[in-house]
Amino acid sequence: MRLGRRALLAGAAVVALAASGCTGSAEPAPSATRTAGPSPTDTQTPTPAEEPNPGVEPTGNVDVLAEGLSIPWSVIPLDDGGALISERNSARVVELTADGEVREAGRVPGVAPGGEGGLLGIALLGEPGDADAWLYAYFTSGPDNRVVRMPLTGDPGSLGLGEPEELLTGLAAAGTHNGGRIKFGPDGMLYVTVGDAQLRDLAQDPEALAGKILRITPEGDVPADNPFVGSPVWSYGHRNPQGIAWDDAGRLWATEFGQNTWDELNLIEPGQNYGWPVVEGRGGGGEFVDPVFQWSPDEASPSGLAWSEGTLFVASLRGQRIWTIDSADGDPQADEWFVGEYGRIRDVVIAPDGSLWFLTNDTGNDRLLRVALVPRDGS
Repeated sequence: MRLGRRALLAGAAVVALAASGCTGSAEPAPSATRTAGPSPTDTQTPTPAEEPNPGVEPTGNVDVLAEGLSIPWSVIPLDDGGALISERNSARVVELTADGEVREAGRVPGVAPGGEGGLLGIALLGEPGDADAWLYAYFTSGPDNRVVRMPLTGDPGSLGLGEPEELLTGLAAAGTHNGGRIKFGPDGMLYVTVGDAQLRDLAQDPEALAGKILRITPEGDVPADNPFVGSPVWSYGHRNPQGIAWDDAGRLWATEFGQNTWDELNLIEPGQNYGWPVVEGRGGGGEFVDPVFQWSPDEASPSGLAWSEGTLFVASLRGQRIWTIDSADGDPQADEWFVGEYGRIRDVVIAPDGSLWFLTNDTGNDRLLRVALVPRDGS
C-alpha cells in the first residue's frame, strides 16, 4: 500500500474499482509530472481483487502528434497510427495520417456552433477503408442536438465523409450543458451522453432525453433490453456528462460536470437515478446513486474518460490536468498528472499501441499529445 501516492480530494466517495492482471514496476520520468493532494477524509475499504492490479501510469516524454488544431473535442486513434479528430466550431473532421499530416476529411453539414455547442463527439464503426465503415457524430444544429452517421469513404491517408443519416434528433440544446460524448460499448450499442441544456428539472423526468445517458443500436433504434420500454434512456439524473468508458469487466463509467460544488465520476447502472438537480455530488444514497469519486470543479471539470489495465484516466478542463484513478492492491487511489502544463484537456483515449493520447482545448494552438503508459509499482 502506498499511502503517499493517494491524492483523493477531501469529501470524495470511494468504492472498489475492477482490477485485472497487470504486473511490473516503473517510476515516471520527470516529464510526466504528478502532484499529490490531500488524503481522503471519507473512504470505504474495498474488497481486494483476487489478482491485485497496480494499474498503469504515464512515463517518459510527451510527444506532439498534431498541432494547429482549432478547439478539438473528440479523437479516435486508428490502427495505422493516424487518427480522426472533431473540431467543435469549424465542424471539421480532420484526419491525422500515419506520416503526421493533418488534413480535412470533411465538414459535418448542419452544425451551428455557439457557446459549448457545435461538433462534439465522434465514434467509428468498422475499419477505415472498408465499404461498410461509418463515422458517427453528435452535434448542435441550432434548435437541437442530434446524432448522425456518415459513410467513411476512401482509404487511410485520404479519408472522406459521405452524406449524413439522422439517427437521433430533438435533443435539447443550449449555450451550455450539451453533453456530447458518443462511444460504442462492448455490447455493440452506441452510448450517448446528453446534458440538461439548462432545463435542469428534465434530468429527473425519465420520459425526457435531457440530462441522460442514452443507448441505441448502430441504426438508431431502441434496444429491446433497455431499462425503460421503448426509450433510449439508459440512466438519468445527470447534469452534463461528457466522458464514458468501460472497464475490463464491461462496467460503464461516466464523468459529469457539477454546478458549483462537486464534479463526479459515476459507475453507471441501467435505469438508475444519479440525483441531479436534487443533489450535486454525494446525497447519501436513498433513491439516488452516489458518485464513486467527487472533485471540486477547479480541480477537475471532467470531460473525456478512458480505461486501461485497471486505471481510469480523466481529462480535466478547468483543472488543466489528467487524473488517474486505480485500485492498486485493492486500495483505490487518485493521482494528478501534468497539472497546468498543457492547459485545458478535453479528451483522453488509449491508442492501439497502449499509449495515452490527449487533446488540449482552447489554448490558441491546440494539440494532440501522446505519452507512454507503464505498470505502476505495486509494492
